[in-house]
Formats: sequence, C-alpha cells, structure tokens
Amino acid sequence: MGSQAIEKNREGAEVYHGAALCAEKAVELLAETNMPLGLLPLADIEEVGYNRATGFVWLRQKKALTHTFKQIGRQVSYAAEVDRKMKRMTGVKSKEMLIWITLCDMYIDKDDPSKITFKTPTGLGRTFPVSAFGKDDDGKAKAPAAATAAAADGEAAVAK
Repeated sequence: MGSQAIEKNREGAEVYHGAALCAEKAVELLAETNMPLGLLPLADIEEVGYNRATGFVWLRQKKALTHTFKQIGRQVSYAAEVDRKMKRMTGVKSKEMLIWITLCDMYIDKDDPSKITFKTPTGLGRTFPVSAFGKDDDGKAKAPAAATAAAADGEAAVAK
C-alpha cells in the first residue's frame, strides 16, 4: 500500500537519495513541521520524498527496525517504508504490553506544545511529553528480530 501511495505522489515531489543527505532532509522536515527531531530515529535511509502540493512525505530505509524511546519506556517499530499525508501515516507501530499497535495519526497539542499525541485507527490514543522524542546522542536503532516480522504486512511499528 505504501509503495503505491509513494509512486502516486512522486511526480512534483522533492526526492533525495543517499544516507547522509536523507538523514539531513528527514531532520529538516521534522523541524519544518515543528515535530521533535528524534521522532524518526531511522537508520540507513535510502530515500526521502516530500510532495508539498499534496502534503505527502515518505522515507525508505534498507530494512525495518525497532527503537526504544527510553524516557517513556516504549518500543517502536518502523517499516522499511514510512509515509504520512497530513495527519494519516503508515508504517509505524508501538508495542503495548506484548502487542504491536498500528499508529495512524500524531499531533502536537496547540494548547500545550509540550505534549505529543499518537492515535490508532480505532481513535484511541496516548499522549507523551515531546521531550521524550529528542534526538538521541548515538542516534542508533536496532534492526528487528525475525519475530518482529509482524510488521511484514507492510506496516511497521513506531510513533510518528
């Protein structure tokens, strides 16, 4: 599903390739949209694209990975493709207890910019401090184990 949406939005988009340039552009996009800079601790990014006309953003990396946001004690899984249009996103899941929960929306509260909220397709959500998603010192994330292949359905886990 993500690949089709990416191809549909590729025309007229700014597209960047190469790990260093993509990491730089991903951080720029987060800053431009007033999102925490450590929100997407993606490793080995191969492509970043942004279609300003449609508001569609995507990131492609070599393989899915899992990252733990230590301040909130949450494990997040990122698919090989993560995309977002306005509020809707795909390729991100968060681990609650023993279950991976798909996330589809995230936003920073206008009344309290120190809080970021993530929502599921059912409308349930959780709010965390924005500071929990600051840029890590090492910026490293680990590739998921084979058991994390639950994300193989094209959506991986993370909180965007």
